[in-house]
Amino acid sequence: MNRSDGLVRRSVKPRENGAEGGLNANTPDDNQEAIDGLKDQEDNIDDGDSKETRLTLMEEVLLLGLKDKEGYTSFWNDCISSGLRGCILIELGLRGRVMIEKSGMRRRGLCTRKLILKSDQQTGDVLLDEALKHIKETDPPETVQSWIEYLSGETWNPLKLRYQLKNVRERLAKNLVEKGVLTTEKQNFLLFDMTTHPLSDNVVKCRLVKKIQDSVLSKWVNDPQRMDKRMLALIFLAHASDVIENAFAPLNDDDYEVAMKRVRELLDLDFETEAAKPNANEILWAVFMAFTNRGILYSAPLTQHTRYTHKHIRHIWNTFCCAFVFKTLL
Repeated sequence: MNRSDGLVRRSVKPRENGAEGGLNANTPDDNQEAIDGLKDQEDNIDDGDSKETRLTLMEEVLLLGLKDKEGYTSFWNDCISSGLRGCILIELGLRGRVMIEKSGMRRRGLCTRKLILKSDQQTGDVLLDEALKHIKETDPPETVQSWIEYLSGETWNPLKLRYQLKNVRERLAKNLVEKGVLTTEKQNFLLFDMTTHPLSDNVVKCRLVKKIQDSVLSKWVNDPQRMDKRMLALIFLAHASDVIENAFAPLNDDDYEVAMKRVRELLDLDFETEAAKPNANEILWAVFMAFTNRGILYSAPLTQHTRYTHKHIRHIWNTFCCAFVFKTLL
């Protein structure tokens, strides 16, 4: 009779990490928890934080434009409205919902090519889905520049006014409130009350500002095709919305000059040439071209001298307006 009959053979696995006698050996569950923890750490290192990745382009541009304590955008900013509509079109393009029609044999430019529907699947964002519905129902298709005007309500065609997206800033602010970035307050402005949305989570905005600064300073690649498409769009649209200054204001004078110089290099690109390159997202360059034709992107860049001059002018103007209002009321 074989001595091994009736006995259960014990399988011996090689010990890892130098564990002796099984005292320091990890169980399979412990190993899996450690692996999951490492994956979570890698995700946090790559993406920074879940809140950073779930902000849309529209929310990021609005967050840059909002005053931290007051909770509203500048009364003198008349560019952010159209800039947010450009964000909507690019967001739809990055999500694969819309595209620019082919240039064809005649090599038509970005300005004359139409914006066409690629997929009518809803995105889960109310503003994006509303704009997507308008694009789907429009026949024949319209150009990117026309859609920016229609969504902004800046059109002389009364039949196109139904495409206007209303209360965009307020709706985006409420989204940021739901995400814990902003809060809601009521402020009295002498003659009327206004709902404001002061900043409640400063970490998210600081991370956003740092990300934009790094993209044109420490992480500058000097090639728009190698830049992250979402970051490239954010820089262009923040400039078109006249809020890029808020991201560069904390910089010292030397870094400020370098950052604005590199932004100017991006603005001076030939958008038609960039859109024709392999793997280029044409809708990005079509939106940039539309803002160029509107005369928004090519405003004079700020230097370290005019930087402070503009702040002083705004301060004097605000003081004058307040004094005029008080004198009128008294």
